[in-house]
Amino acid sequence: AAFHSLVGLAAVGTAVGDYAAFLSEPGVHAMDGVRSAGILLATFIGGVTATGSLVAFAKLNGNLSSASLQLPGRDQLNLGMGLGSLGAGAAFLSDPANGAVGVTALAATTGLSGALGTHMTASIGGADMPVVITVLNSYSGWALCAEGFMLDNPLLTVVGALIGSSGAILTHIMCEAMNRDVLSVILGGFGTRSTAKKGDTDMSIYEGEHTEMNVDQVASLLKESSSVIIVPGYGLAVAKAQYAIADMIKNLTDRGIKVRFGIHP
Repeated sequence: AAFHSLVGLAAVGTAVGDYAAFLSEPGVHAMDGVRSAGILLATFIGGVTATGSLVAFAKLNGNLSSASLQLPGRDQLNLGMGLGSLGAGAAFLSDPANGAVGVTALAATTGLSGALGTHMTASIGGADMPVVITVLNSYSGWALCAEGFMLDNPLLTVVGALIGSSGAILTHIMCEAMNRDVLSVILGGFGTRSTAKKGDTDMSIYEGEHTEMNVDQVASLLKESSSVIIVPGYGLAVAKAQYAIADMIKNLTDRGIKVRFGIHP
């Protein structure tokens, strides 16, 4: 995740530098539609990738709470920042040769895309961060692809397209396995509830019944079992319980109990 942020920062820096080179020597650095679109896309996608990756890293590293940020009007905030970036991009593309308009529009795109990446990623819970990482990986590829068009470098374009498309495919596979909606993850939890109603609980949105057990009951069941399957998940990783699990497995196998591992989606 931290590495993806560097890719995003590099894309933004390259785009801004390329536009500055054009403004300093417009006769040497020609500005056509492909180049201006590449500058804009690299700036926008790079901004989202850079800040989104930093937030994802902070959540996974424990620097930020893994709980999703649930501001009132969350979807409207994302939509507003997206439309603002679209408007700034249209202003930039309409007259990239106008330095005053171009610099202002590019600065607005950078700021809005950075804020959008921060808010969208913060609005997603820690358990979904692995999926978010694959989304950001895909974004970094498309930012690199845009740089390729901007710099007229086919190698960057091809490599970026490979990274972007493979990241998108992996995102789809992971969302299917984890029963997540791809669009909701990409748009920062779009369409999910941002505030809870009175009387609602986390379990009220799910159907079926759950069975609660205490530590003593679990220990008793484990000792009486002939076969145990352990499915490590996000909570076990965050709790750093792998050593406790290893001790438990040794204890069970010493008792002649078969222990296997399942793969968490």
